Amino acid sequence: MNRFVVTLLFASTFWLFSSDVAVAQLPEPGFDIDEHTAVLITDPQIDFLSPDGVTWGVVGASVEENNTVDNIETLFQLAEANDIPTFVSPHYYYPHDHEWQFGGVLEVLMHNIGMFDRADPLSLEGFDDSGADWMPQYKQYIESENTVVTSPHKVYGPQTNDLVLQLRKQGINKVIIGGMSANLCTESHMRDLLEQGFEVAVVQDATAAAQMPDAGLDGYEAALTNFRMMASHVFTTEELQNALR
Repeated sequence: MNRFVVTLLFASTFWLFSSDVAVAQLPEPGFDIDEHTAVLITDPQIDFLSPDGVTWGVVGASVEENNTVDNIETLFQLAEANDIPTFVSPHYYYPHDHEWQFGGVLEVLMHNIGMFDRADPLSLEGFDDSGADWMPQYKQYIESENTVVTSPHKVYGPQTNDLVLQLRKQGINKVIIGGMSANLCTESHMRDLLEQGFEVAVVQDATAAAQMPDAGLDGYEAALTNFRMMASHVFTTEELQNALR
């Protein structure tokens, strides 16, 4: 057999073996919940989570499959019951935001379909029950003293709002994330918090994402891969409940 072919076969076998070993030995850093831990919910809003929302046609199946609406409510309940500070990072667009001169694919789509639209940053005119409003079952938790609502993020991540400031001012260095949408705002918040030096866990069934099979796109599976490769731990809602008992 040609020496080059033998070398190539050996290298390929070694790579496959090494890959299997690497996956088998993927570390599990773990995540201990203590007094410096907070729950973060991204975009718990009608446009993402309700059949009346403008994105339901592409996210609805994922939301229902993951029981996302109820699982997010469970996160609020767990935080309240265990005195864990809760932070909500919302997504709003005001009229001046629609004057932007460029944007990415889904950013442009959000503007085109009127997602998260509000009439004015200083007015709640037309806000109640609009796509930008909270899901009704979350309001009792979001409006409680246990919850900090940050200024809105504008694209996907918290670089454009005051989330990190609010977390640090409360002595938080660990964050458990749920909310919408898995591969966009939720993942972007995870990535930025990691870069900012926070310890981060994600609750995989307290989120969901757009699924577009005709285009070969599955935002949820893409996000789940990155959660598992980046976060200190990926919980299910049930696992988080057990951890807090």
